[in-house]
Amino acid sequence: MDPSSAPPGPARRARRRERILATATTLIDSRGFAGTSIERICAAAHVSNRAFYEEFEGREALLIALHNDVARDGMEATLAVLGDPAMESAGTRDRITALVRAYVEAVTADPVATRIASVEVIEAGRTVEDHRLLWRSLWTDFFTAEADRAVRRGEAVARDYTLATVALIGAINELLAHWARNSASLSRELLARELIHHILATLGIPTDEGK
Repeated sequence: MDPSSAPPGPARRARRRERILATATTLIDSRGFAGTSIERICAAAHVSNRAFYEEFEGREALLIALHNDVARDGMEATLAVLGDPAMESAGTRDRITALVRAYVEAVTADPVATRIASVEVIEAGRTVEDHRLLWRSLWTDFFTAEADRAVRRGEAVARDYTLATVALIGAINELLAHWARNSASLSRELLARELIHHILATLGIPTDEGK
């Protein structure tokens, strides 16, 4: 067998995948997802179309991978906060504040990635939208559990928070997209404070502006 035609090893393939993702990120940032073709990505990344399709089923799969990186970072950051034993007994206001600050720090670490994950995914096709809905359902379960905890602690009124949580997640996504479009003029701190305010308001808990 010609060594040049042999399949790439795991390490080489991982580097190739990262190169494709990094190149796609740069192109989408400058041209938008609609203006970024697979051919253009491959040419800029110096890979063949065949190599691209060995990693991704198509453009939508690549966009989902980029979205996943940001979404997973946000979820892992919040779970890390919940892993702190002090959070077990923390009041809802303090708990939500810590969760949101960790989430914002994680998902806004790279403003370009944030914009792709919150803006470019909009109307990018049914497959991408189904993927976004899956993440939305995960966050719905997460926030519903937080609401139930607040109710058990006597810090929130007992009611069904499911629809309120759906509306809350929509607001969070829109605020994040707005920040991504205007990150040069809007601080992460302002974004975090606004998200904290919305979540606590949904639960009927007054915001402690000193936090």
